[in-house]
Amino acid sequence: MKTIRETAELFEVSTRTIRYYEEIGLLSPVRTEGNQRLYTSSELAKLKLIVRGKKYGFSLDEIKEMILLFDKDRTGRKQLERTIEYGERRIEEIDLKISELQQMKSEMRQLQRMFQQKLENSKGE
Repeated sequence: MKTIRETAELFEVSTRTIRYYEEIGLLSPVRTEGNQRLYTSSELAKLKLIVRGKKYGFSLDEIKEMILLFDKDRTGRKQLERTIEYGERRIEEIDLKISELQQMKSEMRQLQRMFQQKLENSKGE
């Protein structure tokens, strides 16, 4: 079991972030008699999923749904199905963003060439 500070250091998040995840029902640490939060291996696994989900752009609602699905279906099948579904959607969003960025890059290069040509033409005057 790990304290909130140890957990925060392990996952490189703030203790405030961990408390927020608890507040919205993503984590449920055990409490000592002194009311100190302790995180079991199960809670650490959940936090690992949360951090990974955030890294890949999933919303907290999506992450929460995926975590809760495992609690309902211990085979993990429903969780995997939903994760694949959300993953496919996220990949489509990323592909669209890449396409938009490539288009922007192309337009900026074209403008840059045009401005460079104007600059060179102005030197000759």
